[in-house]
Amino acid sequence: MRIVTLNESTKNNLLEQLLKRSPSSYGTYEQTVNEIIENVKQNKDKALFDYTLQFDHCEITAENIRVTREEIDEAYTLVDSEFIEVMKKSAANIKKFHEKQLHNSWIVPEDNGTILGQKILPIAISGVYVPGGKAAYPSSVLMNVLPARVAGVGRIIMTTPPGKDGKVTPGTLVAADIAGVDEIYKAGGAQAIAAMAFGTESIPRVDKITGPGNIFVALAKKACFGFVSIDSIAGPSEILVLADETANPRYVAADLLSQAEHDEMASAILITTSRELAQKVSDEVESFTKELSRERIIRESLDNYGYIFVAETMDDAIDAANEIASEHLEILTANPFETMTKIKNAGAIFLGEYSSEPLGDYFAGPNHILPTNGTAKFFSPLNVDDFMKKTSIISYSRDALLKVHKDIELFAEREGLTAHANSIKVRFENEA
Repeated sequence: MRIVTLNESTKNNLLEQLLKRSPSSYGTYEQTVNEIIENVKQNKDKALFDYTLQFDHCEITAENIRVTREEIDEAYTLVDSEFIEVMKKSAANIKKFHEKQLHNSWIVPEDNGTILGQKILPIAISGVYVPGGKAAYPSSVLMNVLPARVAGVGRIIMTTPPGKDGKVTPGTLVAADIAGVDEIYKAGGAQAIAAMAFGTESIPRVDKITGPGNIFVALAKKACFGFVSIDSIAGPSEILVLADETANPRYVAADLLSQAEHDEMASAILITTSRELAQKVSDEVESFTKELSRERIIRESLDNYGYIFVAETMDDAIDAANEIASEHLEILTANPFETMTKIKNAGAIFLGEYSSEPLGDYFAGPNHILPTNGTAKFFSPLNVDDFMKKTSIISYSRDALLKVHKDIELFAEREGLTAHANSIKVRFENEA
């Protein structure tokens, strides 16, 4: 990996490079995606089935689009029992973590005659998109579905592309069943997003769409936002390791590669105050890469977006980490908890040498659907709140309104909204 001295210039160059990975930069596909969405809006199931035949080379009809209980039971026989048990353990951890995020409705009556509160309810129906084939990750099924289940969403549906044989990846079906998906439909790509956003004869319209996908899926979610809520427009995976001279170079190298193997646009960055550590990590990365199954992808990822920065001070390193606002941030310093208190922007923070990033991907419990491309400055991981809606409650007695009605009327009049003012004034028009 290239080793670079951290300064204002190299940091700004990095930020510009990383921004090029944003899905918002791929406008060349937008017209195609918009045409697919419009076709599904207009022609519903017919368009959906035509696209499935065109892109997935599979004939789907109204009779076979929904996955049956028999297909799910068959999937259990095709996935090894040890993996099924691990998925169940993971699901239990994810559920337990997200249950701590639940909030209750509240209402507060005051002695002055006012009652204010908030009513919190789950959305009615959520939709999860799951990629197919080699890109199917059961862990993402659990992470998308369980927060919605904990939130109390009444109906959770899932769409995922079928193979040429008309079947869905067995691991995906088992994970969906463990997580509690109510309905699974064989549909993929931008057409599946459009079907969930607008509804077809077979697939119901949902309130929110979550889940990863390729650039066509990402752009379809972006285009449908507003008609339906979405989780985010996810970019390529990224990791930033913040380390000092106490870090184990083999651990650091292994953790950087855990993200570089995702795809050619994944980003793996080390920022350290130790030039000796930087060189050792670079050597270990080369040694590991030769042994790993996705060597070609890793090398391309590191060539494009892999960096080791050497900072003069830990404060400089922390400042850079906050500006990058990485999806995953590992802190491998002498006192990681103290360092963590200075971190303002990160999707998820992993503390200490035994808290490597894959722990969060699969098992610990916090959600692995995280903000990317610097959006951790203003976005959060997928959580229970994403599946809840909050309604304000306001009640004033006559006496309470009497005390403040002139203030409200003045505010409305200053904004030129005389009907607003009159709505308050009319209630006291017979007052002396």
